[in-house]
Amino acid sequence: MVAGFVNNFASILMATSRDVLPIILLVFAFQLFVLRRPIPHLRRVVLGGVYVVLGLTLFLLGLEKALFPLGRIMAAQLSDPAFIHGAGESAAVADWSAYGWVYLFAAMIGFATTIAEPSLIAVAYKAHEVSAGTISQWGLRITVALGVAFGISLGTFRIVSGTPLYMYILVGYLVVIVQTMFAPKSIVALAYDSGGVTTSTVTVPLVAALGLGLAATVPGRNPALDGFGLIAFASLFPIISVMGYAQITSLRAKYTGKRQGDE
Repeated sequence: MVAGFVNNFASILMATSRDVLPIILLVFAFQLFVLRRPIPHLRRVVLGGVYVVLGLTLFLLGLEKALFPLGRIMAAQLSDPAFIHGAGESAAVADWSAYGWVYLFAAMIGFATTIAEPSLIAVAYKAHEVSAGTISQWGLRITVALGVAFGISLGTFRIVSGTPLYMYILVGYLVVIVQTMFAPKSIVALAYDSGGVTTSTVTVPLVAALGLGLAATVPGRNPALDGFGLIAFASLFPIISVMGYAQITSLRAKYTGKRQGDE
């Protein structure tokens, strides 16, 4: 068991080093041959690079050993006919109304993973910093997490019901376009970035495994055709939720100011 772990770790470490090497060479080449300046704090940079490679290796190993299997197991258990219809029962065709626990679990896992997403934490910190405190870190994180929760829950409904993906994406981006026209300009770019940072290290592995596991266990679904697409929902709906929150806040502020002016 230990030997297998060491061999697996070594193979992932070699693959990660090979993937990171072009980035390191590019940075060093620009610093030395384009900028023509010595690399500042070379020892710290090298040590940080080693930490990055080791961290990525452990992360990928954790995905393989824990997160992907966990997502598949949870999807299989929640969509098991014995759990949904009762012991000894089975269904040849999926009934979307029987999968309430799947939708709830998808929403909760989407919310929890987004709150813990390091990329979102970094963006929320910078947004709070450059806005002089007007954008709350927790307010932004919770708003984005609610958007992801709704999006992934809707995405699992799409998998269970078998409806086409393009319908949801088309309607969703039409909503985004309309919101972009009327939302406060100061929040539009942040809303789009918030949709991007949700699909990162914590959210993607569990969400992808959930979608593939659900498509593999729901009757009449094909993992290759129906299992993917949840990450698109996780990117789209935070944009809607952040701009929607900004629009509601702006309208409330205008209404409050109008009332105070009338008084």
